[in-house]
Amino acid sequence: MNNNYLTRLPLVIGLSVAAASAAANPQQFMSSRSFAMGGTGVASAQPSGAAISNPALMASEQHDWADDFGLILPSVNARLADDEETVDQIDDIQDTIDDIDDAISNTDVAGAQQGASDLRQQLQDFDRDTIRADAGAGLAMAFPSKSLAVGVFTNATLTVTARGEYSANDDATLAAIEGGVLDPTYSDNLESKGRILASTVTEFGVSFAHAMKLNNGQTLQLGVSPKYVKLETFQYTASVAGFDDGDYDDDAYQTEKNGFNMDLGAALIFGDSNQWTAGLMVKNLIPMELDSAAAQPGLGEKQRTLELNPMVTAGIAHKSRYQVITADLDLTKKEGFGYEDDTQWLAVGAEFDAMRYAQLRIGVRQNLASNDNNDGIEEKTQFTAGIGLNILGARLDLGALYSSEEIGAALELGAAF
Repeated sequence: MNNNYLTRLPLVIGLSVAAASAAANPQQFMSSRSFAMGGTGVASAQPSGAAISNPALMASEQHDWADDFGLILPSVNARLADDEETVDQIDDIQDTIDDIDDAISNTDVAGAQQGASDLRQQLQDFDRDTIRADAGAGLAMAFPSKSLAVGVFTNATLTVTARGEYSANDDATLAAIEGGVLDPTYSDNLESKGRILASTVTEFGVSFAHAMKLNNGQTLQLGVSPKYVKLETFQYTASVAGFDDGDYDDDAYQTEKNGFNMDLGAALIFGDSNQWTAGLMVKNLIPMELDSAAAQPGLGEKQRTLELNPMVTAGIAHKSRYQVITADLDLTKKEGFGYEDDTQWLAVGAEFDAMRYAQLRIGVRQNLASNDNNDGIEEKTQFTAGIGLNILGARLDLGALYSSEEIGAALELGAAF
């Protein structure tokens, strides 16, 4: 990993905020607390984040200083995987093309020959190199209650993948320049390409939860989140000479679809001191799908389908006055849309509380669906950590993620009282 990751993270976060403000989100959005605890939350979410992780938890018993209102305003997170520095490679290739153009214009044969040799190697190195960026932004408000808890939420998540594709036909074009043929139109014949696939899913919804006491002393909580969903896909392919990553969201390369959907959640509170919580979340009860834009003529890109299928996650948590230990398991697999891995997470997280004023969080998660035949950057084991600070009801949560392939960060402002 290098400093380029750190310099690009603010750009990815900014892209996420822009997507949210434009009412435009695929990996499930998560609060900064969940982000820092390995992506867990089905059995451990607090009221402000419950609509995202499990709406049933809005009806859970809270501390007396946080049982009336919960707010997220806002929450943002971003992850970036770019081992091969794909975007930099495209910039370098285009710089080399400019150098060759200048050499041809000035009849600099030696300069054009050297540039053609450099470009050939750059294009070969570029083949199948991939970058993936995930970003999200969200707002939420919750009024916890055992009888009828109510919440409202909106969130947006963006996944962008880009890949290089080398064409062996470019060897002949560049060989001619290396042989001394200074053709000013050579770049029009380059067939190596850059491809971008992106998708967003945006949600606007309300959540309701109710708790009921069972005869055995346990508490069953049920929650539902009806919501409006907007899907968008972006598919852009261009030759390396004309590739512009700012064009990927042009209307010509974009498709979109709107519809209503629903999340369902349940939680069972049990144990001698109600210290255990078992949770179940069904995300996107109604299947939705959206085809990408038609393939661009002559560029060899196939039409793809973004699928928003029901996702089922189970969780378990043990809570005490000063700690939470929790685990989540995806019972269904999420298929990647672009040049990305399929995902099915097993996650473990913990939170240690210092008199409610500060929290230390850690987590780890393993992708059970990762395999060597994936169509992009693999997602395997990820480690997370974070802190929370609470002063007079105001809250600041920070999170970080690291793996062998990517890094990430999360920030959230909120309140509870």
